[in-house]
Amino acid sequence: MQEIKVGASRLGAARIGNDVGLLLAKLHTAGSPLNNRALGDFGLRERSFWVLTLACSGQEPTQRELAMFLGLDPSQVVSLVDDLERRGLVERSTGKQDRRARIIVSTAEGRRIHAKARAALEACEHEQLTALSEYEAGQLKMLLRKALWGEAD
Repeated sequence: MQEIKVGASRLGAARIGNDVGLLLAKLHTAGSPLNNRALGDFGLRERSFWVLTLACSGQEPTQRELAMFLGLDPSQVVSLVDDLERRGLVERSTGKQDRRARIIVSTAEGRRIHAKARAALEACEHEQLTALSEYEAGQLKMLLRKALWGEAD
C-alpha cells in the first residue's frame, strides 16, 4: 500500500497532477465506493441518493430537471425514480406551477431514510477529506460550486 502512495505522489508531481479533470475524477473514484458502501445500508447508491435528496429539497424538480442537473440520461432518471417510488420513498405529483409537469417529491418515509443516509454520507465525506481542515473542506466545496454555477453560496 505504501508503494502505491509513493508512486501516486511521484506521478502526481508531473504536470498532470494539476489537471482539474483528473483531480476531480480521482477524488470521485476514491469517494464513490465509500459512499455506495454506506448508502447500501439504506438500499441506495449515489445516483438514487441524489434523486432522493432533490426530492427532499422542497424544490419540486421534474424528471427532466433531475436529468439535466445530474447529467444523466432521462431514461436513467425514470429508472431511478421508478425504483424509489416502488420503495415508497418518492411520489410523482402534479406540478404546482405547471399542472402538465410531473414533479418528484419525497414521502415521509423518503425523508426519514434520507436523513439517515445523509448522516452516513457526511461521515464518508469527512473520511475522504480527512487531510483537509474543516475550513479547507468548506472552501473546496465553495470553489467547486463557483466553478460549476458561478456562485459561491
